[in-house]
Amino acid sequence: MDLNLLHTLDALLQENSVTRAAERLGTSPAAVSRTLARLRRAVGDPLLVRAGQTMVPTPRALELRDQVGGVLRDCERLFRPSAPFRAADLDRTFTLQAGDILLAGLAGPLTDRLRTAAPHVDLVFLPEAVEDGPALRQGRIDVELGVLDHLDPETRTEPLARVSLVGLARAGHPLFDGPLTARRFAAADHIGISRRGRRLGPIDRALADLGLRRRVAAVVPSHMSAMQLARDTDLVGLTLPGWLPDTIEALGLRTFTIPLDLPSLDLGMAWHPRHSADPAHRWFRAQVKAVGPRPSTG
Repeated sequence: MDLNLLHTLDALLQENSVTRAAERLGTSPAAVSRTLARLRRAVGDPLLVRAGQTMVPTPRALELRDQVGGVLRDCERLFRPSAPFRAADLDRTFTLQAGDILLAGLAGPLTDRLRTAAPHVDLVFLPEAVEDGPALRQGRIDVELGVLDHLDPETRTEPLARVSLVGLARAGHPLFDGPLTARRFAAADHIGISRRGRRLGPIDRALADLGLRRRVAAVVPSHMSAMQLARDTDLVGLTLPGWLPDTIEALGLRTFTIPLDLPSLDLGMAWHPRHSADPAHRWFRAQVKAVGPRPSTG
């Protein structure tokens, strides 16, 4: 039913007069009379009938009076703009998925940031393995960070940074005793990082273009375990540039530029479009972006 009919019905039932209802609605008595005729047909009841010089409500009209007012109030609440968003009032749990190296660098700063601005917000951090299925689409996670190459077509994304991986080895590694060439890099024993146990990747293709190959002596499922392995051995690993500098120093590690022409990695943030217009979710994405990898024009 046209919502305007309910406004007219409410005015008629409150005033018991076509003329006064018209004044209340800011329209003409003729327009209200036409609407009353439509209402009578729709309800199947005369609603207001003549009693001398006045009009009186029928029993059905009296029954509808409070109901109509309640419906209109509900409609007004439904379409009323929501209250301004205040992070301090937010009581919600957000779930963020990322690889271990990203989580290691942003979990602490993000948690501190949210505890200060939104003390009732809780965080759940999940590993990359969750995205073996459509976790964003299914609502199991709110935000995903990383290399976004497996998303559903409707997923919204925002770029965060374009980076080239750097090498990682213990500070006393023989690699640092002379110029770091592709041949010396290939001659070192390496750590592969793969949740699925893959041994070969872009580094091996770049080395093959130069007629070189390396030995991947160990494969681990995470960057953090690769750091620990590099700390305790002469194996060479990989990491993100400028990320976790305190951890790298504390582990006695050192980073270096890989002497190969390698493709860059595009790191981004992804979320499902059901959350695009949600003020709380927009605020959360802004907090993640503030502590995540920095955008790059390179």
